[in-house]
Amino acid sequence: MARALILLAVAAVVFWVFSIVDCAVQSPARHRGVSKNTWLVIVVLIPVIGGILWFAIGRTRPDAQRRGPVAPDDDPTFLGTLGAFPDQDERIRQLEEELAKLDDEDESKRNPESKRSPEPKPKPEDDGRSDDEREGDGRDPSGSRG
Repeated sequence: MARALILLAVAAVVFWVFSIVDCAVQSPARHRGVSKNTWLVIVVLIPVIGGILWFAIGRTRPDAQRRGPVAPDDDPTFLGTLGAFPDQDERIRQLEEELAKLDDEDESKRNPESKRSPEPKPKPEDDGRSDDEREGDGRDPSGSRG
C-alpha cells in the first residue's frame, strides 16, 4: 500500500511540474479564460486540480481555431478556384441566352397568338383630349353626370 501511495505521489508531482512548465511556455494568446499569470498561480497553488483545470479549460489547442464552417471568402482553397475558369463568364452568358430561347419557344407553343403584340385599346374616358380641353366644353372631366 505504501508503494502505491509513493508512486501516486511521484505521478502527481510529475504531472504538477509538467502543468507548470506547459502553462509557462505557452504564448499568452493560447490561454483561455484568464491571463497567463493567473493560470500559473492556479496551477502552482492547487497542484493536481490546477493542472487538470489548465489542460481542460485554460489551454487552447492549435486546431481549435479552425473548427466550424469557414466562409467562402475566408477559405483559401475556394478563393484559389475563382480564377481557374477563364471562360466562365462567357459560358454563363451562353447558357442564359439558351434559356431565354427555350422560354420564348415554350411561350410561343402555349400561346401562338402571343407572337403578335396586340394594340392597346383606348380607355373609355380617353378620347384623345387633354383635361384642359374637356373642361372647356362644359363636360365633367371625371365622366360623372350631374
